[in-house]
Amino acid sequence: MNEATDTPRVVSLSQRMDPASERVGELLSAVRNIAGKHLQQWTGNAFEHVDDALFDLAEKAENNATQMHYFDGMREVRKRRPSVERNFLGAVSRSIAELAHPPKAEPTNVPASLGGVELSLVADNELEESLAITSMIGKNESRLSRDLFSVNQRLSVICGGHKVDDAGNPVGPAVLAQAFRQALHELSADMRVKLIIYKLFDRYVLSCLEELYQDINTELVRAGVLPQLRHEIMRGGNAKPGPAGTQAGGVDPAGGVASGNVDEAGDIPSDLLQTLHALFSARRPHAGVGLGAANLPSGPLPSANELLGALSVLQSQIASAGPLPHAQPDDAAELSREVLQLKGQLLTQLGALRGEKPSHVATIDEDTIDLVGMLFEFILEDRNLPAAMQVMLARLQIPYLKAAILDRKLFAHRQHPARRLLDCLAEQAKSWSQESDRDQRLHDKVKWIVDQLLHDFDDDMGIFDRLLVDLQQFQDANKRRSELAEQRVAESTRGREKLEQARRRAAREILDRIGENKLPPLVHGVLARAWANHLVLTLLREGEDSPAFKSALRFIDEFIASTRTPHDVQSQQTLRQMLPGIERALRQGLANVAFQEQDVERLLAQLHTYYRQQLGETLGPAEVVTVEEDAAMLAIPDNIQPIIESRNSQQEELEEEVAEVPLDSPEWHQVLALQPGTWLEFCLPDEAMTRAKLSWISPMSGRYLFVNRRGLKVADYSPQELTGLMTDGQARVLAANALFDRAMSAIVGKLSQPDNPAPADNPAE
Repeated sequence: MNEATDTPRVVSLSQRMDPASERVGELLSAVRNIAGKHLQQWTGNAFEHVDDALFDLAEKAENNATQMHYFDGMREVRKRRPSVERNFLGAVSRSIAELAHPPKAEPTNVPASLGGVELSLVADNELEESLAITSMIGKNESRLSRDLFSVNQRLSVICGGHKVDDAGNPVGPAVLAQAFRQALHELSADMRVKLIIYKLFDRYVLSCLEELYQDINTELVRAGVLPQLRHEIMRGGNAKPGPAGTQAGGVDPAGGVASGNVDEAGDIPSDLLQTLHALFSARRPHAGVGLGAANLPSGPLPSANELLGALSVLQSQIASAGPLPHAQPDDAAELSREVLQLKGQLLTQLGALRGEKPSHVATIDEDTIDLVGMLFEFILEDRNLPAAMQVMLARLQIPYLKAAILDRKLFAHRQHPARRLLDCLAEQAKSWSQESDRDQRLHDKVKWIVDQLLHDFDDDMGIFDRLLVDLQQFQDANKRRSELAEQRVAESTRGREKLEQARRRAAREILDRIGENKLPPLVHGVLARAWANHLVLTLLREGEDSPAFKSALRFIDEFIASTRTPHDVQSQQTLRQMLPGIERALRQGLANVAFQEQDVERLLAQLHTYYRQQLGETLGPAEVVTVEEDAAMLAIPDNIQPIIESRNSQQEELEEEVAEVPLDSPEWHQVLALQPGTWLEFCLPDEAMTRAKLSWISPMSGRYLFVNRRGLKVADYSPQELTGLMTDGQARVLAANALFDRAMSAIVGKLSQPDNPAPADNPAE
């Protein structure tokens, strides 16, 4: 796999040992002891940090369910940790011991890593685990290439010349990561907890392997195994190109891997791509043979340049046809047919370029063509994307097929620029609706990026980086504007709810204190109107625990008490003592609600007359106050009675809604689990389809506030109302994970189903 850079550094395997000899057993035992000592310490250290990491995540959890999820993970890790460590270290020890008995060479047409466990795992859509393992292996094999190369060569000598490479080295990142993965099967924790454990295994075990390799190399050099070996090896980036007719990541005519196929960094992850290769091959009648070989004459495989040239011709035909002006109902169906026909069109174009009948391509290229085709089939079927956006994104099939042929890391590396661009386009498209994009800014931006790729992409992969930067700048500018609008909407809604809550609280306090008392119209009017407003303002400004609010409530009690007719001298004296305080409190309260001075004086004059009547004083004819005059004195809005009536009515409606919504229904639990930032699609009767983001959940009323991509309010619903919409199919939650991840999971799941044939060859007639 790895070669020396010059003749003096070439390792001669003539210095091989007999694997059955006692000396080999001693050397492997020394390697096993060194590995066991280091790995036991590092694995224990990693698990110590797992507990801390899960506890920190639990403390920062947004809700109780998430918090319990991490606490459950902590308990499960503590319970299973000894057996996980024991199984991991045992597997490594057995792998080292087995070097003394190297297996016979196996056929290379089926990847060794493809066992029932792997296929089952991927078939269950647990691609997260495969990608995490792949990333760890690739990164560390690249970083440790020099020391790992030396360990490989020395172990090869010990094993009697049997080649030990990175993938088969029992202390290499690949074998260690897979052994740890198998050991983690002891855990019943879900994938989120396992991914945290993998990150810490990478940080505290794999990142320390340089020390292990140095100790192993030192021990073997001391024992006389290749003491003159030099560490430096040829970097993949400096390798000479393979012969004509081979391609990066391709297969040579003899069926072997082309010399430029895999570089040291592990750019092509074996787990995912080999699994997909096996799934494709198992469903083809011509398994192991390239596209078209079942019914076409054999011949030299097309090179990467030929494939790219044929695709460029097809790409230019699409670009010259011009963009689709507006998505029509039949556009998606037509594009779906074109997606399926691309393989046949490519064969025809290859034949035209060669001047002969349609050719065949290498199996790995056929897998790439099928995989990209299934990706764009998924895009055209993905209900998370509006139809207009599906049609535009589907036009990118050929540029992305060219990108996949140029760089196969596209399928498994989340940070690949082409993959990130497609994910970013889909995320922006998810929020699009005609109503929220009246100025067509988002529509035009997506269309511009699609046109740029169709017209300008040849073989410069840097175009994906440039377009991604442009799209992210567009996204950031829109995000800032929408966040400001969203914040204003939330603050406005919060303010209205606070006001409504304060009005209801004030009404309840006043009506509870009035109770069964029959108050004079003048007093009732003061409390129901002016003083209710004063209570509302005091609640909003000072809060319910403030001295001002408590004082305002005491005034209500005193004001009501002052309406009781005194029947003796003592009660008359008590009333007279109360009146100055009542007048003082009234003046302050009425001033708080912006009563005019002359209105305050008129009201107080009316109250003075009323209290003189209460005290039995004789009044002149001009001093008698009529009910009509009392009411006119307080002709201001916000009577509390309608508030209470409205409150009772709404309470009854809410109780009816709760009774209608089954609290154990999946929709009810789905609504309760919604978090701000989640996008939903609403299809209400007689209204256009709307896509809206859950912006805010009111802590007071529990209502869900939804905004569009511009941050403008679309609607707000109670949990019961939203559950009803989802039950009726008028609202549905849109997927939050990235388009590429969803597509890869769907593709593997589809290929893993029985009786599901691979995409047809569809060669041209």
